[in-house]
Amino acid sequence: MNNIFVYCEIEDGKIAEVSQELLTKGRSLANQLKCKLEAVAIGSGLDEIVRDIIPYGVDKLYIADDQRLYPYQTLPHTSIVVKLFQEEKPQIVLMGASPIGRDLGPRVSSALHSGLTADCTSLEIGDHIDKKAEKKYENLLYQIRPAFGGNIIATIINPDCRPQMATVREGVMRKSILDQDYKGEIVKLNVSKYVSDTDFVVEILERHIEQNKLNIKGSPIIVAGGYGMGNKENFQLLYDLAEVLGGEVGASRAAVDAGFAGHERQIGQTGVTVRPKLYIACGISGQIQHRAGMDQSAQIIAINTDHEAPINSIADYVITGDVVEIIPKMINYYKKNTK
Repeated sequence: MNNIFVYCEIEDGKIAEVSQELLTKGRSLANQLKCKLEAVAIGSGLDEIVRDIIPYGVDKLYIADDQRLYPYQTLPHTSIVVKLFQEEKPQIVLMGASPIGRDLGPRVSSALHSGLTADCTSLEIGDHIDKKAEKKYENLLYQIRPAFGGNIIATIINPDCRPQMATVREGVMRKSILDQDYKGEIVKLNVSKYVSDTDFVVEILERHIEQNKLNIKGSPIIVAGGYGMGNKENFQLLYDLAEVLGGEVGASRAAVDAGFAGHERQIGQTGVTVRPKLYIACGISGQIQHRAGMDQSAQIIAINTDHEAPINSIADYVITGDVVEIIPKMINYYKKNTK
């Protein structure tokens, strides 16, 4: 009771990375609150999934295993999660801001009459004083996310309703195994107790998934371009640089909207979040929407004609100049010194 719960997404017998990131963060929050970290996994054939969840510091893992529960369907998953939370009464619930989390989270929140903050980029524990009611709340979940088009960073709290629920974007938090031999309790749920036949009114006859061939999130080197690249032809220079460096090409939203690159390469608040060892920002002004997706990069190089561009404030190295002239020089210099 009053512990922290993480909903673990399962696909092809594997736990989603965003769920492992949330388990890592959940363990940290549980340590602060001196409570237990619990998790729930729903699907089919989940015997092996335990080894991908418990080592993150999970004290209790609830498993609902039934061949009808995979792939994800809204009604049965909602019924299980809602009834489980009604029994266990967690104080905090975390889900990934994925298509599944964005479908499941609001339904669970509505059923439990709790608040929900979507697309969080950070989570913290803190206090709040309601001056009007002269009341102090302790150990609340600070649900932090960009707001108003990314122009501000909002901290949202839910003082009175429980659980405090948040969905979190993939990649904004680090995942780290606590102990490979961590001892956690496993509870296998009686599925028939939590779902009814009417929950399975929809039957999936055939399912086709096209795997994303681009793994920009996992690339150690990213060469990203913005609207400052000028046109699609100039943007090709980024592919040339990424090829010699062994990296991937990313783009800001402005570059994607201008047609310089596809949406799958978009980095930022409305794209993917990345943490490469090297991030080269070319012609990117660096508004908060973009920085939210790349400011955790180990090293940042900014190339821009504007020496006062916002991206420069977080860059380790700043090159002021025309990217169309600078990138070919970088390519030639790299090739010359790697022969």
